[in-house]
Amino acid sequence: MAQMNPTVGDLEGNTRAICRYLQEARKAKVDVVAFPELVVTGYPPEDLLLKPRFLEEATQAIHRIVKQTKGLVAVVGCVAREEGTPTGRRGQQCFGSRKLYNAAVIMADRHVVGMYAKRHLPNYGVFDEQRYFSPGFDIPVFVINGVVVGVNICEDIWHPEGPTKVQVSGGGAELILNINASPYHVGKPRLRQEMLARRGRDHQALVSYTNMVGGQDELIFDGNSLVVDQRGEIIRRGKSFEEDLLFVDWDMDTIPRRRRSPRSGRRHAPHSQRTVISETYGPSSRRPLPLVCSRPLERLEEVYRALVLGVHDYVGKNRFTKVVIGISGGIDSALTAVIARDAIGASNVVGVFMPSHFTARESREDAGALANILGISLLTIPIANLFQAYLRNLRTVFQEAPTDTTEENIQARIRGNLIMALSNKFGYLVLTTGNKSEMSVGYATLYGDMAGGFAVIKDVPKTLVFDLTRWRSRYQGPDFASAEIPKRIQERAPSAELKADQIDQDTLPPYPVLDAILKAYVEEDRSPHEIASQGFDQTVVNHVVTMVDRSEYKRRQAPIGIKITSRAFGKDRRMPITNRYPHT
Repeated sequence: MAQMNPTVGDLEGNTRAICRYLQEARKAKVDVVAFPELVVTGYPPEDLLLKPRFLEEATQAIHRIVKQTKGLVAVVGCVAREEGTPTGRRGQQCFGSRKLYNAAVIMADRHVVGMYAKRHLPNYGVFDEQRYFSPGFDIPVFVINGVVVGVNICEDIWHPEGPTKVQVSGGGAELILNINASPYHVGKPRLRQEMLARRGRDHQALVSYTNMVGGQDELIFDGNSLVVDQRGEIIRRGKSFEEDLLFVDWDMDTIPRRRRSPRSGRRHAPHSQRTVISETYGPSSRRPLPLVCSRPLERLEEVYRALVLGVHDYVGKNRFTKVVIGISGGIDSALTAVIARDAIGASNVVGVFMPSHFTARESREDAGALANILGISLLTIPIANLFQAYLRNLRTVFQEAPTDTTEENIQARIRGNLIMALSNKFGYLVLTTGNKSEMSVGYATLYGDMAGGFAVIKDVPKTLVFDLTRWRSRYQGPDFASAEIPKRIQERAPSAELKADQIDQDTLPPYPVLDAILKAYVEEDRSPHEIASQGFDQTVVNHVVTMVDRSEYKRRQAPIGIKITSRAFGKDRRMPITNRYPHT
């Protein structure tokens, strides 16, 4: 099971990586090697699939990969094109027509011997597969060295009455190879494990779940590939948030023998076809392969590693080398900075401290202490004189208008200008530091603190920001250098420091209350009345909901950020900006 990290659109690089994994698998004398869903193109390829040249080059990549399958069977996720006839008849597999499928191509000894096209195309949340693909029709099984194998793709296995059931009960499959590009959110690995355990028990079959790993824009693929036996027990788990090549050596005699014979007399279900692959792969005379099971991660470590991987891959895959972060002395920028340091190294992180006359002495001290602890460079660019220049130039226009949030936003926009200037001059990627709580209610300034290229903690609620910062400060391990974030940063009341004696709670409910309301409204789609019935003040709930709804225009202009919750802003939640539906 090749738990691989492809890059969308990098057909050449992905193909080379697939071929390297095939070589390793051949050295281990395996029978079959499985790759993730759409591993050739990367996932999701989106509108690249509308480009004829891209499809042609993806087809050429498949032909190159096939040539590297001497002596083994490979299941490779790719885009396939199937010839449709005027009568709509299906089943003529080829790689030269216009109808597209999310497919698993089965290769054996340098030949394509079959194809499975994904039947259940997800079209919810971040998924948009029905825009590009047609659903598959056939549900084949393959006989490899006398073992009946069912191949299907990602969403297919989540349906209890779907292709897996057909392949087992109708086709006699005793091993299911399911290939995936399953994005991460908090708790998703546990949900997958529970689902796969049910499939193993219900169908009395061995289930192999090969998942992609890596960051792709806002999506994170966490790996965590699994093998589940017929008792629903985990016998192999891939690494979390890392590439991995999992070797699984299993005695198929432990699978109920009523399905062991390809000639068993069991009736095939509709659309189930059986292809016998020549029994020449995987020499039986070899030493057993090592069986190592990686540990599952607890919740905070899981989220933190997802964020680190997201930054690492966004920076690397988009060919940036350094990032720049506005360091305020507060907890959001501290967490963003330590994630960046862990992702790409301290020498590639530049912090910028931009004090005004509202900036507290503690903020200056904490920003410097943080930079020293993380080993990152810290520039100091005061904005007080720039702010006064703005006010002087606007005085005749503003006349006697009272001071309000306008003056606060000017400061934020000055900082945005300065940090974007550094980005333009030196090619740095600007990492913004706003969290999900702020983005939900619009507690952020367009073209100010929202200015940047990648929003690291955009989907991290403020209460989780505190939890992650405390966890990271305690963590001691060989993979991350120590990062004891100053206690004062972890304990001070959050403040934008845009006016005297300002704290966030002047404008917002306490964050534990705010985050609970936001989770119910944004992630669970509960009405204000339902939320209030959980014990929250109705007036507070209505105020929060109104702020969320009125801030859609801001979120639409915000940089993309890493998805870690079940419903993030962006592809997950797409609300109209012009919207008069009375939510309250």
